[in-house]
Amino acid sequence: MYHVKEAFYSLQGEGAGCNLWSGREQDRASAACRFCDTDFIGTDGQQGGRFADADALAAHLTALWPSRGGMAKPYVVFTGGEPLLQLDEALIGAMHSRGFEVAVETNGTLPAPAGIDWLCVSPKSSTPLALTSGDELKLVYPQAEAPPERFIDLDFQYHFLQPMDTTPLIDATDHRDATVAYCLAHPQWRLSLQTHKITGID
Repeated sequence: MYHVKEAFYSLQGEGAGCNLWSGREQDRASAACRFCDTDFIGTDGQQGGRFADADALAAHLTALWPSRGGMAKPYVVFTGGEPLLQLDEALIGAMHSRGFEVAVETNGTLPAPAGIDWLCVSPKSSTPLALTSGDELKLVYPQAEAPPERFIDLDFQYHFLQPMDTTPLIDATDHRDATVAYCLAHPQWRLSLQTHKITGID
């Protein structure tokens, strides 16, 4: 059984569940990751639901794509919460059989199943990483317990810093400016922005 909060055709994807926070506000202060901006509780989001098996979920996701005439290869991103709590080889295979490339954005604390085409690891706090190599390391910045120098030597093709989507107590421009300054001083890191929020895309 797969539990999906929401699924949609867009430039950005969402998933369900996390092993670093329950998703309940009353638990945020004691969570390993306290800055999550994703509502991943339940299956009541846009085109979310429960799916009995990998084929049923793959069919649901495939139906969200427009006609493929002349389009680029279809691409699905499993994100969260923590997608590796559910993503398995059966679902990856079902998506591949429908012609999809499969990407995942994970906190890196769980092993990844075989067959993922693009692996993005986004470390949180001081949690130990089970995944120390992949395509992309995307670090939300700043995190007192996860400084960039802890990750720069890991085996990833790209290293990105993304300004933390902040609380109302801190001006978001402070994090943006600090992130830009760090990237300028340490050019091994590239700037990553949440363009779906900037442009208002779901």
